[in-house]
Amino acid sequence: MSLDLNINTRRIKYYWLSFTKHDFKASITVFFVALPLCLGVSLASGAPVYSGILAGIIGGMIVSLISKSELSVSGPAAGLTAICAAAITELGAIEIFFLSVAVAGLLQALIGILRLGGFTHFIPSAVIKGMLTAIGIILMSKQIPLLVGYNQPDFWTNELFNLLTFKNSFKDIGSLYYHTSAGAVSISITTLIILITWKRYLSGKVSFLPTSFITVLSGILLAIAFNYFFPAIPVKPSQFVHIPDNFFGQMKFPDFSKLFTDAAIWRNALVICFVATLETLLSITTIDRLDPLNRITPQNRELIAQGTGNLLSGILGGLPITAVIVRSSANAEAGARTKLSSIAHGVWLLLAILLAIPLINLIPYCVLAVILMRTGYNLAKPKMIFAIYKQGREQFLPFIVTVIAILATDLLIGVVIGVIYAIYFLIKHTLEAGYVLKEKYEGHTKHYTVDLALNVSFLNKKRIMEMLDKLPEYSIVEINGADSVYIDTDILEIFHDFKSKAHRKHIELRMINIPDVETIELH
Repeated sequence: MSLDLNINTRRIKYYWLSFTKHDFKASITVFFVALPLCLGVSLASGAPVYSGILAGIIGGMIVSLISKSELSVSGPAAGLTAICAAAITELGAIEIFFLSVAVAGLLQALIGILRLGGFTHFIPSAVIKGMLTAIGIILMSKQIPLLVGYNQPDFWTNELFNLLTFKNSFKDIGSLYYHTSAGAVSISITTLIILITWKRYLSGKVSFLPTSFITVLSGILLAIAFNYFFPAIPVKPSQFVHIPDNFFGQMKFPDFSKLFTDAAIWRNALVICFVATLETLLSITTIDRLDPLNRITPQNRELIAQGTGNLLSGILGGLPITAVIVRSSANAEAGARTKLSSIAHGVWLLLAILLAIPLINLIPYCVLAVILMRTGYNLAKPKMIFAIYKQGREQFLPFIVTVIAILATDLLIGVVIGVIYAIYFLIKHTLEAGYVLKEKYEGHTKHYTVDLALNVSFLNKKRIMEMLDKLPEYSIVEINGADSVYIDTDILEIFHDFKSKAHRKHIELRMINIPDVETIELH
């Protein structure tokens, strides 16, 4: 008993020292990164502003408490904005969308409980990169109206302005002139320049001030300056963040009566669960590499934590939650050591809603769009696309097929198409593999060596049969299975059936490490 008490005392002391020396400062940094992203993700998703902040609070205070990851930070993810926007439009009511989020959380927790978190390892890397690139393109495209100050929420109601059909893309362009302002355009251009300059030249020197905080602060000051000193080109009231003073009174809850009456709820829940799980597992893998203490996050425990957070977020009217690499990497770079940093950032978000709503309402939407443009660009960097291109067609073609399929349809169908195309490539190469044929002369006699591959499956049957049939008479043939771990029974039968053919063609047949198999004669 005294030993357990001593261990707990030491643990509390460790966390307290870590919080005072490292985690408190890191939590402030993460808060300044998370607040504009929570607002921006809400905006891009077509959801109420409170939904993103609520998801950030739950991601920080609840998910971090259950998770065993010490450095990852969870909250609403930019990668899910296109999915959320499409789901809200399809389901027709925000309350039904929240139900999909809650169901997604339940499914996610179930995956963790059943220890199925490793399923993502079966999705080809090229398809995952294609999915993230498509999400980045969609995210950037949805910010264009906000960058020019368009203040109508229904500019693009589809996931994208649809690259193939341009559905819902140009119907509102004629009214752009009447719904934009020169002030918003000027702020967008200026803050974008500030963001790029600060990130490239100053962020390393002034690391305690995150780029997103400087960008938002610059946008607020510019908006105030335009409204006071340049009244001819003001930023309109509809172009600012608006959080009502009675924040909690604005909350809407899921409509549980629709749970078993609308199949779209479950379909959207599956999509949210799949993408949130994928993004979470990719994020924790990345953040574990940044951990100076080399701690490894248990995947299934993380999915239970994320699923619990999403279930609670959906019930209370929040957006889907994932582990977010932007916030997590900012947390690591700020010197965080334990999960207290992430938990504290959730507390600061809660306090901001309770005490600082008037300050938050000074943020122009166009500044949040600038931050999301940067996030989308990071997901779809031309440098990364070119690197995949240099890896060859086996990587680039599944990647580009996935991107185009997602932009032309939706995320789930696009990923399925990408996986099917990647499997096609796998089968194609498997058909072309299976063995290496070497040819040489022993005196005047041709000597053929057939070195089998590591795995030889039934997919190689046709190619192997054609190769054996073409071997000339009076030759020496050596079939070598020394390097093979697995040889399909179908292939073994072909080799043993070839014995009689070899005898008739006067071929000297040698088989090395080829197991015997009983062939079945059909009558």
